[in-house]
Parts: sequence; C-alpha cells; structure tokens
Amino acid sequence: MRSSIFLTLLTGAAVSASPLPGRQEITTTTTIVSSSSGSSTTPAFPIHSSCNSTLTRQLTRAFDETVELASHARDHILKYGQTSPFVKKYFGANSTTVAPLGVFSRVASADRGKMLFRCDDPDRNCATQEGWAGHWRGSNATQETVICDLSFAPGKRRWLDQVCGLGYTVSKDATNLFWATDLLHRTFHVPQMSEDAVHHYADGWEEVLEMAGQGDERSVFDSDTLIYFAIDVYAYEVAEPGRGCGGYQMEN
Repeated sequence: MRSSIFLTLLTGAAVSASPLPGRQEITTTTTIVSSSSGSSTTPAFPIHSSCNSTLTRQLTRAFDETVELASHARDHILKYGQTSPFVKKYFGANSTTVAPLGVFSRVASADRGKMLFRCDDPDRNCATQEGWAGHWRGSNATQETVICDLSFAPGKRRWLDQVCGLGYTVSKDATNLFWATDLLHRTFHVPQMSEDAVHHYADGWEEVLEMAGQGDERSVFDSDTLIYFAIDVYAYEVAEPGRGCGGYQMEN
C-alpha cells in the first residue's frame, strides 16, 4: 500500500549562480512527510525562484513521482534481492544488489540541500542547443540542473499514472518520456546525489541487456540500466500488476 504524502511548501534564501544586481533570489522547496514513517521527513529537492508558481507545481509533483519510482525500485530489491528476474535481466545473473540499492535509496531519501533545480538559462544551452529539455550545469555549477522550457511543453513528459498507457513499452520508448525517469537521470549527474558513481556506459535497451548478459560489473552503476530497471519494475508491479508493458517476453 502506498503511503500518503503530505506536501508543505517552504521558502528560504538561496544563492543564485548568476544573480541579477539588486535582486533577492528565493528558492522554493518542498518537504515531503510520509504518514507511514512517524515524524521522519524526506529532504526537499530545492527549486529556484526562476521557476514560477506554475512550473514549481509541476516540478513538485515530478519530484514526488521521482521519489515514488526510486522508492519502489529500492523496495523491490530489498524484497527479492538477486532472486528477482528484473535484477538478473538488468544487472546480470551474478551481480550484487548493494550498488543499485544504495543509488535508489539516496534518490529516495538522501540530503538534497546543496542541489538546485532552476528554470532560467544561465549557460544559454536551452536557447542554443536544439532539442535540449534540460541539462546538468557541470563545471559551471556542479550541484545545479536546468530544466528548459521544452520539458514543460504539452506531451513532452508523462506522469506515472500513464505508464503502460498510450502504447508505451519499456523496451521501445525513450527513458525520459516520464517526468520521474527523466529526473532520475538528472539526479544521477549531481554529485551530492550519486557521489559521482553513476555514469553512462550503455546507450539504450539493447546495450543495457548486452552489458548485463556479459556480466559487466558496470551495469549496477549505469544510468540507463538503473532507469530501465526502475520503470520496468514499476510497470509490472504497479501500472499493470503481473503483466507490465515491457514489450518483450518475460523470463523467470
């Protein structure tokens, strides 16, 4: 049973990477409190003041769903471990679950105070790079991520309640189709979240499976692998229980 989520909006001062003279930068954050965990709280994903109230509402929901997706992946690993067919498919038959368990646990509940998600375009990548819907700022600001206007365009991102709908299949569709999977990828880039452990080793479904089949130890630290695992497990256990929408023949 999913726990209830209560949202409390808080505001506090934040330092902008490119402040305007005389302008006070405000960061809007969300504290997520789970009713199943007593008084414990999950730290917020800080949202920069460049995101207006409309964008902030969308991002708040998107981060909630990112936490939901990561938490479900974590709980699946805790319950089934190496006996899970999804673990074997994506990480290899003899892989350890310690690494992906740690990654998903950090996304679900690690401290996020140094991170910042912004909606302006300080590096001019949204304006100059065709098709970019967001980007990690890299050496310009290692803990910051920009969400470009394109991410908010109609039809660009879907919500988790649309998984397995509209013809979606895990193996055929893009890993960034959903807000939750897109933001998983973006959080993996941020050192505070991934501790610089998650990288891009495989590109796409076929390479992910090939790497796992070869027993490549990098599978447990591969960005695409972690995303495919999380959304496939979610599809099979939540969206279409016992069926999923992998677009491939399920093996036990």
